Amino acid sequence: MPATSPGQSRTTSRPPRAVKVRFRRALTLMLMTLVLPGSAQIAVGNRRVGRIALRVWAGVVVVLLLFGLIGWLLPTVAYWLAASPGVLTIMRFGLIALAAGFAYLFFDAWRLGNPLALQQRQRLVMTGLNSALCFTVAGALLFAAHIVHVQGNFISAMFADAATSKAVDGRYNVLLLGGDSGATRWGLRPDSITVASIDAETGRAVLFGLPRNMQNFPFAKGSVMDEQFPDGYTCDGCELNSLFTWAQDHKGLFKGKKYPGVEATKDAVEGITGLKIQYFAMVNLAGFRHLVDAVGGVKLHVRDRIPKGALNDFDGKSYIEPGYRTLNGADTLWFARSRMAADDYSRMARQKCVMSAMLQQLSPQTVVLKIGDISKASRAMVKTDLPQSDLDTFIDLALKARKAPIRTVSFVPPAIETYRPDVDKIQAMVTKAIDRSENPPAKKKSSKAPSTGTTGGSYGNIHSGYTANATEDLNSAC
Repeated sequence: MPATSPGQSRTTSRPPRAVKVRFRRALTLMLMTLVLPGSAQIAVGNRRVGRIALRVWAGVVVVLLLFGLIGWLLPTVAYWLAASPGVLTIMRFGLIALAAGFAYLFFDAWRLGNPLALQQRQRLVMTGLNSALCFTVAGALLFAAHIVHVQGNFISAMFADAATSKAVDGRYNVLLLGGDSGATRWGLRPDSITVASIDAETGRAVLFGLPRNMQNFPFAKGSVMDEQFPDGYTCDGCELNSLFTWAQDHKGLFKGKKYPGVEATKDAVEGITGLKIQYFAMVNLAGFRHLVDAVGGVKLHVRDRIPKGALNDFDGKSYIEPGYRTLNGADTLWFARSRMAADDYSRMARQKCVMSAMLQQLSPQTVVLKIGDISKASRAMVKTDLPQSDLDTFIDLALKARKAPIRTVSFVPPAIETYRPDVDKIQAMVTKAIDRSENPPAKKKSSKAPSTGTTGGSYGNIHSGYTANATEDLNSAC
C-alpha cells in the first residue's frame, strides 16, 4: 500500500464510490427536509426535533385541507376567516414561525450531511443548493406573512368597526359616490352618484344612476334634510351634488356623523328612489387612477375617440382612440370623466362601463398578488362605512355578482327631466327594475337586427339613448 504523502488529506484518499455515497446521502437529507420536514432528523439526527417538526407539518397540512374544504362547502365562512384581522394576525405569526422552522431544519440537514467529509466541489454544491432551498421556502413563507400583514392593516384601516345593518326587503343598498376636491373647488361635489342595490341571497345587482344636476327633489321623510327643506330642495341653483358642500357648511345638524355630506346625499337619494341606504362608499376620482395602475390597468371597449382634457385646457391632440384597449389609470379616468363634445348622461354611461369592467376583471388572484399596491392606493382613495363584520358577506355577493347580469337604470332624459323629476315615476322604475332583476324573464331567440343605438362608452345624445344607462346586462352593453 503506497504511503500517504505529507499534506494529502485522508478524504481525498477514500475511494470515489464512498465519496459519491456521502454526497448522495447529503442530498437526500435536504430533499427529505423539503418534502417531509423533520424526516431527516428522525433518520440520522435529533429524533425529538424531527418528531416535533413532523407533527407541526402534519397540523399545517390538516389546517390547509380543512380551509380548502370550508372554502368549497362554506365559502362565506372562508371569506370571514380571510377577512378577520384576528385570524390574519395569527396567520402572519404562524407563517413567520414556519419560515424560521424551515430555515433551521435546512441548516440542520446540511450539518447532518457532514459537508466537511465531502470534496470541495461537492461542498460548494451542497452549500449552494441548501441556501437556495432555504431562501426559496423561507422567503416564500415570509412574503406570504407580509401579504397577510398588509391585508390585515388594509382591512382595519379601510373598513369601519361598527354595527352591521340588516338587508331591507332582502336587499343591500349601497350609495356609491365619485368626485374630487381641489384648490379651485370648495369641498367635494360628487360627479358620480349611483345606488348599487344587491340581492342578499343571489348577488344580483341593479345600478341606479342619479344625475348630479338633478333639482327640485324631496328628502326622506323625517330625515335631517327633510326638516331643513320640508318642501324639497327647490332653491335656485340647488343641485343634487351641491348637497355635499351644503352639509359640510352645516355640520352641527349632523351630530355624531363623520361625513355630513354623505348623510345629506343619502337623505336625498332615499327620498328620490324610495330605497333605504345601508352603507356608502366614496371614491376620490383623482386618486382612482392609482388603483387602476395598481391592478395593471383595465380593459375597455372604447367606441368613440375620447378627448383627454378638460373643457378649458384640451390641447386638441390627445385622445383615447377607439378599440378594445387596456387603459392605464390616467386614461381610464379620462374615459370616465371626459365631457368634451359630450354631456353628463353619456359620461354616466361610460362610468357604469368602468364599474362593470372593474368587477369582471378584478379577480381574487389579482387582489392577492397586488394587495400591497391596492392597499396603498385605496387608503387615499376610498372612504366607506362598510363594517369589517360584513366584509365576508359582501365578498360573497361580489363573486356572485360576477356571474349574473347587472341591470342598470338611470334617471336621465328623456325618461326623467332632471330639472323637475317625477319622483313617483322614478320609484316605479326602481320597483320594476328590482322585480325584473329578482325574476329575470326567460331568454328568447330574436331575429331582429342588432341595435344601432348608442351604447355604453359612446357620446350620443338624449334622443339616441345610452344603453349602459338602461340595460338588463351592463357587461354586454359595454
